[in-house]
Amino acid sequence: MRWDNLAENPAIGNPALFGTDAVTTRTFDTPEFRGITFHEVRARSILNRVPGASRMPFEWTVNPYRGCTHACVYCFARKTHSYLDLDTGLDFDTQIIVKINAPELLRHQLASRTWHGAHIAMGTNVDCYQRAEGRYRLMPGIITALRDRANPFSILTKGTLILRDLDLLVQSAQVTEVGISVSVGFTDQELWRTVEPGTPSPERRLDVVRTLTDHGIGCGVLMAPVIPFLGDSPDQLRATVRAIAASGATSVTPLVLHLRPGAREWFMAWLGAHHPHLVRRYERLYAEGAYAPKWYQRRITRQVHELATEFGIGPSGPGLHRRVPESAEPEDPGPTQLTLL
Repeated sequence: MRWDNLAENPAIGNPALFGTDAVTTRTFDTPEFRGITFHEVRARSILNRVPGASRMPFEWTVNPYRGCTHACVYCFARKTHSYLDLDTGLDFDTQIIVKINAPELLRHQLASRTWHGAHIAMGTNVDCYQRAEGRYRLMPGIITALRDRANPFSILTKGTLILRDLDLLVQSAQVTEVGISVSVGFTDQELWRTVEPGTPSPERRLDVVRTLTDHGIGCGVLMAPVIPFLGDSPDQLRATVRAIAASGATSVTPLVLHLRPGAREWFMAWLGAHHPHLVRRYERLYAEGAYAPKWYQRRITRQVHELATEFGIGPSGPGLHRRVPESAEPEDPGPTQLTLL
């Protein structure tokens, strides 16, 4: 592995992300971590500014991990592993970078005079509640730092481990805006097992939505990805939106699969092995780049919005972010706006 790309480059003035002499590599001979290597680093910065050209509706992120044991074959973040001379396929799933000082570093950066309390998004690159979090427990310290500064934040996750931090989330929502969104692109069991092999089942993720809602924290669902020709039939969309509505989600936001470099190669290899008859159709659908054609995206969005309205979870009303009153009594969320975070 090469760490040089993450070291300081005086020519362009970038600060180092961490020192190359501060990397500890570990493996754990337990069933849940067998075959996975963890590279523990001490980061020099944990607040990341999102590039201005990004499509994301937020400016700052915190990512305590790089690489992800969820092993989703379509994950757009795979390309980031190439910066370390790691491959974007198996290495992304099994070589995990852990920023072990993330909580203390965030607390320090939030206290800086130059920080003005902007919204911070988490889980937008790789999942901060992936399997590694069960061992490293970085998120409690991160959430505590945000709570103590009443700094607004949001979390996007496929992990049920977020419920471990339920009390901290409730406390945070009493003093600032907290947005939680769970990713559930489909409820098809066979599709889940093959494209998201390291994740909790869609049913368990929707149980997270139900629990958070029951504790007064409005939770939306990012219906992502909608996978062309595998998870986009009318019956599949209906079943997924119905299950999302039954969980008590405050919103549902569809997002069609996009295939950026790094993810595209890994996904297409998987497609050729599991569904070779679809390879040519995908080549045509994604011939113009990483995103499916606008007509296809609009069709999926319209179908999901219509189903959301039918099942009572869209499309008008307040957004996902909310502050829980100190009584923390669960409320009837009513119809809410379809939103990402």
